[in-house]
Amino acid sequence: MTYRIEEKLYITDDALFEFRKYINEKGASEIYKKRIIESLYFENKYMQMYKDSIEGLTPRKKIRIRKYPDQEKNKFYEEVKITSAEGKFKTRNIIDNNGYEDKINRGIYDSQYGLCKPKLYIKYEREYLKLDDVRITIDKNIEFTNYQKRLTLKDQRIIIEIKTSVKKNLDQLMNIFPFQRIRFSKYCNGIEISKIPT
Repeated sequence: MTYRIEEKLYITDDALFEFRKYINEKGASEIYKKRIIESLYFENKYMQMYKDSIEGLTPRKKIRIRKYPDQEKNKFYEEVKITSAEGKFKTRNIIDNNGYEDKINRGIYDSQYGLCKPKLYIKYEREYLKLDDVRITIDKNIEFTNYQKRLTLKDQRIIIEIKTSVKKNLDQLMNIFPFQRIRFSKYCNGIEISKIPT
């Protein structure tokens, strides 16, 4: 189990060019090709994962099934993202199309949250870069789809995530990236934008 620090930066569309220029001058390099990510988030009937995230409670989880539709057609990743006092970490299991359909129909049982059912699709375009021991992702063209109503809404924001080991000094990390930090969850934002009852 490897814990990590995750910080999110808010960059306007106008400022993205300057951000790219800044990290390129510091030696950032692309580590993966840009790709589309689609995630289906699961939630219990009390919307407890959403509420725990909003309140900042730990430990808390987000449960999702992720796919990369332009690269892997019938391969899915069941992921549990865990936030604890020690940091954040993620578990991942590969499932096939049958496993995916089974999870959608039956739900996913979690020891903390009980039975969780599909709630929200999130789709976006992600770029992957690295600067020394810090991984940088740039997410844009974000779309949220209410699973039950199949209503899709767009979010024009650009979200940049910086991820590194918990051993990294946080003040030093933020000196390297002197940009506005935000507390942001795509899942929580999607729930609110899609007007899913909580």
